[in-house]
Amino acid sequence: MSPLLIIIVLLAYFGVLFSISWFTGRKADNDSFFIGNHRSPWYLVAFGMIGTSISGVTFISVPGEVGYNQFAYMQMVIGFFLGYLFIAQVLLPIYYKFNMTSIYTYLENRFGRTSYKTGSAFFLLSRVIGCSFRLFLMTSVLQLAVFDAWGVPFELTVVVIIILILLYTFKGGIRTIVFTDTLQTLFMITALVITIIAIKNSLGLSLGGVVSEIRNSEYARMWFFDNPTEKTFFWKQFLSGIFITIVMTGLDQDMMQKNLSCRNLKDAQKNMYWYGFAFIPINLLFMSLGAMLYIFAARNGIQVPAQSDNLYPMLATQGYLPTAVAVLFVVGLVAAAYSSADSALTALTTAFSIDILEIEKKDLTDSEKIRLRKRVHIGIAIVVALIIIIFNRLNDRSVISAIYTIAGYTYGPLLGLYAFGLFTKKEIADRHVWIVCIASPIICVIINYLTPILLGGYKMGYELLIINGLLTFAGLWLLRKKSPATQPNGGNARQYNATN
Repeated sequence: MSPLLIIIVLLAYFGVLFSISWFTGRKADNDSFFIGNHRSPWYLVAFGMIGTSISGVTFISVPGEVGYNQFAYMQMVIGFFLGYLFIAQVLLPIYYKFNMTSIYTYLENRFGRTSYKTGSAFFLLSRVIGCSFRLFLMTSVLQLAVFDAWGVPFELTVVVIIILILLYTFKGGIRTIVFTDTLQTLFMITALVITIIAIKNSLGLSLGGVVSEIRNSEYARMWFFDNPTEKTFFWKQFLSGIFITIVMTGLDQDMMQKNLSCRNLKDAQKNMYWYGFAFIPINLLFMSLGAMLYIFAARNGIQVPAQSDNLYPMLATQGYLPTAVAVLFVVGLVAAAYSSADSALTALTTAFSIDILEIEKKDLTDSEKIRLRKRVHIGIAIVVALIIIIFNRLNDRSVISAIYTIAGYTYGPLLGLYAFGLFTKKEIADRHVWIVCIASPIICVIINYLTPILLGGYKMGYELLIINGLLTFAGLWLLRKKSPATQPNGGNARQYNATN
């Protein structure tokens, strides 16, 4: 695929994004940046959240993973749906009842200031690294496909990509992102469907023939009940899917900020139900694409890359499939990365402004608050750019993946904090919470290392998140106060308790 063609496509793509940004960013203030003035249509939020969930990593990794684990990921996707139901029924009512902009203010009202700051800090750490990692993968693909041939340094590519995100999210924030994510989700799904159709036509198959090919292939197995020691074991995947959704959607400012921009709780719940339901067929399509990619490679005698993540990019961009597929792949990849990164940048700005700087509590004019928020937005963009450049300088994918995995551990303390707050009426020694939240992920890293040695090859998977949350919960139990007391803001613990 011609680098010039890629550039033309990307310029047209960003032209559309900037048009949306201009339209939605007019007369924008902090309220529209943080929560969209509570005017976002729920159906647009639901559709756009699909794109946010399907990052650039997912876009190329889920199809490639089919070659190793077949359709096992669907076991986790089924768990996702139950997690979305929990968010809609338990978490969203709390967030709307207390009119939260940052969801971590719950921790301040329930436990105290240290818990609040700790929870927000763990989110900031997780999201900064996660956002940087996803953009690093997308930037690496573009660098290889386009900018290396033109002699453009990787660092300059990173700066340009970050500036583009910054420009179209700078004024409108979440109000802009609701619309841009909707468009980007549409591009992703279009790329997915067109690639499947192109492979179908190349292999001379009907739609029914595609279904038959996948069903009869070695990749079609979906349910794994036979070996509890494997990562693909059903109950490990299913239960992990539930808790991953609760933590990485329901306890994540990035994902919840879009829900909080809906007009009311009822709309936010409808968004969550439909989003959760739509996520099942979308992921099934991604895995079906993965199976077809492997079948296509086998039929044409194409050597499958050692790294499964490279299969889709290789077939799409190196002339094995029509040029239209290559164009849509690039647009889909950029859309996947940007729909995840732009909302993350906005959520990070929100969390840092409200939770760390406490911008809403400062005695500042509205214009001063807007200027401060814009400075935070630029500062976080600079931090993300620097981390991406550091990832590239490391030049070791195993090290980078390890950093990304460790960042994933930081969601466990959030799970434990919210579980303790929602399902107990105990208060805790708030000033010591940070110790528990740091200790739990460290213990989980040790557990992950020792388990295969001590338990005869048992492979830990996403259940580490559950263990992490349980360790945090246990640590908070040790910090509990014996006698009931009032909450820091004069409220009662029971008003923030899901079991009330």
